[in-house]
Amino acid sequence: MCGVVGIAGKSPVNQMLFDALTMLQHRGQDAAGIVTCANGRLFLRKDNGMVRDVFHTRHMRALLGNYGIGHVRYPTAGSSSSAEAQPFYVNSPYGITLAHNGNLTNAAEIHDDLYKTDLRHMNTDSDSEVLLNVFAHELQKRGKLNPTADDIFHVVSRVHERCKGGYAVVAMITGHGIVGFRDPNGIRPLILGSRDTELGVEYILASESVALTALGFKVERDVFPGEAIFIDDSGQLFSQQCATNPQHRPCIFEYVYFARPDATIDGISVYKARLKMGEKLAHKILCEWGEFHDVDVVIPIPDTSRTSALELANILGVKFREGFMKNRYIGRTFIMPGQQLRKKSVRQKLNPVELEFKGKNVLLVDDSIVRGTTCNEIIQMARDAGAKKVFFASAAPMVKYPNVYGIDMPVKDELIASNRDVEEIREIIGADRLIFQNLEDLKDAVRTKKVPDLREFDCSVFDGIYVAGGIDDAYLDNLEQQRCDSAMKKKDGYVDVNVDAASVDLSGIKEM
Repeated sequence: MCGVVGIAGKSPVNQMLFDALTMLQHRGQDAAGIVTCANGRLFLRKDNGMVRDVFHTRHMRALLGNYGIGHVRYPTAGSSSSAEAQPFYVNSPYGITLAHNGNLTNAAEIHDDLYKTDLRHMNTDSDSEVLLNVFAHELQKRGKLNPTADDIFHVVSRVHERCKGGYAVVAMITGHGIVGFRDPNGIRPLILGSRDTELGVEYILASESVALTALGFKVERDVFPGEAIFIDDSGQLFSQQCATNPQHRPCIFEYVYFARPDATIDGISVYKARLKMGEKLAHKILCEWGEFHDVDVVIPIPDTSRTSALELANILGVKFREGFMKNRYIGRTFIMPGQQLRKKSVRQKLNPVELEFKGKNVLLVDDSIVRGTTCNEIIQMARDAGAKKVFFASAAPMVKYPNVYGIDMPVKDELIASNRDVEEIREIIGADRLIFQNLEDLKDAVRTKKVPDLREFDCSVFDGIYVAGGIDDAYLDNLEQQRCDSAMKKKDGYVDVNVDAASVDLSGIKEM
């Protein structure tokens, strides 16, 4: 999972890109990058680390120009080497930089075609570099000195034909403009905004609405599935549908976990969706556990589940309390490789407030249960703090299948709900009671009358149905080899001494 932003401005965009990436920091904390363009020259800074650590004053001053794109990254494909920090760059044609959120499910196949047929070389294992080279190759085939909007739209349509999976992309064509487009299913989000200035209209494309509103941009609309937006170097905006049969099926896990609660994605308020998740879950508790549910207090596992837990407590008619204090400098634990590292991180991340637990029957609410490692640790922490009984509720259904569209979830065998029922999971995590959201209730919680046409979602982590197609057992077996804990540890320990994106000098780019 990553965050992307592109800005076509009328004045320097370096600070705006920095601020937008800061607002998207929750979508990726492993690496960050910005590239800007001035007078036909590119200026790039990217490295591993959070936004505040990657960009210092000297870097910001050197990021010149009124156009630029940015990226924050979690490694969902390839490795966590700084060589795979984005944006990526190719020199031909024109000089193109690209930032990508999502995952191509046929990247390996395209990689071979690019090398053997298109004669393009790639430096990394990243699917984002594959996507960039497909875009660049198709644009080069047009053979235009000055590509028009129609040329760009033709190229995006070819990208849709060749690339499968989930992707939201911002790209900058040096001296020509900024392009943004979204996969034909709209799995990954991308939002368009604008603002009027004395010098003219400025445009922004970003993963979440919070990046727009924080910078004073008006949210115009979500980019449609399969659609491309092109803002040329004069500031004129063009748009066109580039997919032959687009479907609107965004990733439902955005609303469960990844997006900020104050974001609006595809016209749906994340905050309201999470309130309704709590409402649906409360009614299920009343139905299954009865009116005398024996819950004294509802405590959320911070931060994502707080909204759902609050509404759940209101409907159950019990107290809502903050029982865990969070250290905000520990990363997301379900993505960390290695069970011991995850368990250690949970103890470092959360600290219980004992008076909220002592002698009480506590209902802990989390957004989801993935591996179950953190649940087990948290439940034990609640018992150590004096809880009489510990119940556990998940605002999402059981996560049974790996995600292939840009969320680096564990392989199937590492998912606690894979091939287990609720009672077996309850015993493993050590809860006195355990309850999960129903999938149909989750869908109903996200649906809204304001967007009547949006009825279906990518729910593949819950139901195993991969909406973009092309996923079989062989693909999942290969994915398991790449994502298992041992493979991730090996990747994280690998350092490529020959290619370091934080220092390599790329032709045509001034890199800080």
